[in-house]
Amino acid sequence: MGIFGRLASLIKSNLNDLISKSEDPEKMLNQVILEMNTQLGEAKKQVALSIADEKRLGKQFETEKATAEEWERKAMMAVRAGDDGLAKEALLRQREHEGLSAEFERQWQKQKTAVEQLKTALKTLNNKIEEAKRKKNVLVARKKRAEAQKAIHETMQGLSNDSAFDTFNRMEEKIVQMEAEADAQTEVAEQYSGDALQQRFKDLETTRGADMALDELKRKMGVGAAATAPAQAAGSTNVRVSAETEEAATEASEEAELEAALAAAKARRQNG
Repeated sequence: MGIFGRLASLIKSNLNDLISKSEDPEKMLNQVILEMNTQLGEAKKQVALSIADEKRLGKQFETEKATAEEWERKAMMAVRAGDDGLAKEALLRQREHEGLSAEFERQWQKQKTAVEQLKTALKTLNNKIEEAKRKKNVLVARKKRAEAQKAIHETMQGLSNDSAFDTFNRMEEKIVQMEAEADAQTEVAEQYSGDALQQRFKDLETTRGADMALDELKRKMGVGAAATAPAQAAGSTNVRVSAETEEAATEASEEAELEAALAAAKARRQNG
């Protein structure tokens, strides 16, 4: 198969089939284009040689034609000189070069026709290769788009898989358990540390402060005990005395509890 036959088979081959059969369509297409360009370079060289042959045949035709005319001129010179024998020999040489000239002219005309055909074929081939390059770019873009769609589809399938969500649920439960354990450890540390007693008193102060703030707010608003004072004027003194007595008893109890706790703590330090 000649060079143009090989190029024609490359051009006619279905590039889509190449994509489906090759492991890497983009590399395969680049390889095909590279081979096409290589063969196109060889074809250009052959066309150039054919053009050179055509020019050479044209020059040989012109040379033989000029030589035949020269021998005719010499034959005329011999006739003028009265030497018919010499004129005949010159005419024989003229016919010989005329025959060669005619043969070179025929070969030259054939070569000219062949060169024109080769030029047309080379131009068509070059256009086909350029078309193949453009088609390659389109096919590569289609391939990349297909790969992206495939990757997205596989990702969506992975996300729709129940096992993925089960994993998230398990991790959430594990984190909740870790948080609960951390809270429990913090609670245990607070309750059973050396600052437990002090924390109780802080809590008590916080509670009493909140109660006092609430009583103050109610007095400002004129609700609660302050609002009912006029209606219960007769028994207000007894209620205050009872409340003060109860508050004093509570404070005494708290002071006794505090002293007992302090004594116990002091005893533990001495024994330790």
